[in-house]
Amino acid sequence: MRGWKIVSVLLVLLLTASTSFAAGFRLVEAGAKAMGMGFAFTAQADDPSAIYFNPAGLTQLKGQNVMVGGTYVRLNGAEFNGTTPVDDYTTGFTTVKHETQKSLDLFIPNAYYTNTTSDGYLSFGVGVFAPFGLGQEYDNKSTSIFRNQITKIDLQTIVLNPTIAFKINEFLSVGAGIDFMYGKATLEKTPWNPALAAYQHGNAFDLQLEGDGYAWGYNVGLLLKPTENLKIGANYRSPFTLEIKEGDVTLQNINPGLGGTYAGVSGTKGNATLNLPATFALGVSYVVGKLTLNADADWTFWSSYKSLPITFESTSLPDSNADKSWKDVVALRFGGEYRVTAPLSLRAGVVYDPSPVPASTMGPELPDADRMNYMVGAGYKVGRWTIDVAGMYIDKKDRTVNNQNNTALTGFNGTWSGDSWLAGLDISYNF
Repeated sequence: MRGWKIVSVLLVLLLTASTSFAAGFRLVEAGAKAMGMGFAFTAQADDPSAIYFNPAGLTQLKGQNVMVGGTYVRLNGAEFNGTTPVDDYTTGFTTVKHETQKSLDLFIPNAYYTNTTSDGYLSFGVGVFAPFGLGQEYDNKSTSIFRNQITKIDLQTIVLNPTIAFKINEFLSVGAGIDFMYGKATLEKTPWNPALAAYQHGNAFDLQLEGDGYAWGYNVGLLLKPTENLKIGANYRSPFTLEIKEGDVTLQNINPGLGGTYAGVSGTKGNATLNLPATFALGVSYVVGKLTLNADADWTFWSSYKSLPITFESTSLPDSNADKSWKDVVALRFGGEYRVTAPLSLRAGVVYDPSPVPASTMGPELPDADRMNYMVGAGYKVGRWTIDVAGMYIDKKDRTVNNQNNTALTGFNGTWSGDSWLAGLDISYNF
């Protein structure tokens, strides 16, 4: 009972903090130890974050364990140079412009409780983590060169994942869990119309859609140990269909040139459906003396994200169904850990993480690109306590896209660049 009381406290703390996290779209920052090794952790999975990375790994733990922590993200504002279909309509939208997104400070939480029987053949636990999130914002919603497409987007998710694992024999362990996701989303934009240029820079109004929803999923994992030094792991997490129903719609700063067209629209309801992808990771871990070497192939099946449908109850606001047509991708993750002394371990990792976003449908809500991630980390044990820290640098490659549509007033022609820094900390206690 003591362990479940601790879990209750952790859930309250994390759900209270959940309003401050968002970054990227898929978030794998579910544990500082794994981060320090490039998230190449599917076959190692030997701390409580195994609930996320591979639930079968829980059978390697001893007794009861609590781990809590998170990742700080410094999302440096991406820079754009090029043209956009707003403002300079008299010249055919050919003026080269520059804008830098607002830099954001974000937090991604995680917490776990696990319990393994004394014979090691049964383990169970619960995890709380944020598997998806998206945060982008432009400084001035009235003048941003992307305001007619987006001025702010904020997607926050948190998953509660009760899990169970069985050690079949010395060679094989299996694990599975149920995932309950709560999600919250905010979308802001300022539609622009050259016919209204006499007022408010041509801005029609400031629109905000804010709502929440929930979804269910599941996860399964497998851990093989062919030899004393070799482990092979696999982990599958199902897709989610997150439906934002009856979200609150707010309209402000309505252009005088529109007369009473949008009178009474503010306060109507909006709906959106977000298809979040399944993931599958296959990994290998090999121990040579004090050194552990890991490699993972990590698939994200983004092809499920075909479009982003948004509907409004008011007929004055047009519904939309933006084409996305993202593609499936596989990230390659490599990491290592060197046990310097019994309490101290040093770690490093590198990741090649390709973008799923095709140039034809890329928008300013997520100007994504292929990236290289570089990580370092360390772990230290003090009695029953373990402290894990990690740092990560995301080097996003410059990307040039030419998908500007001057009729629909979408897209852009130009080049994006940007990078991010992350720092992770987890504190664990073994009962």
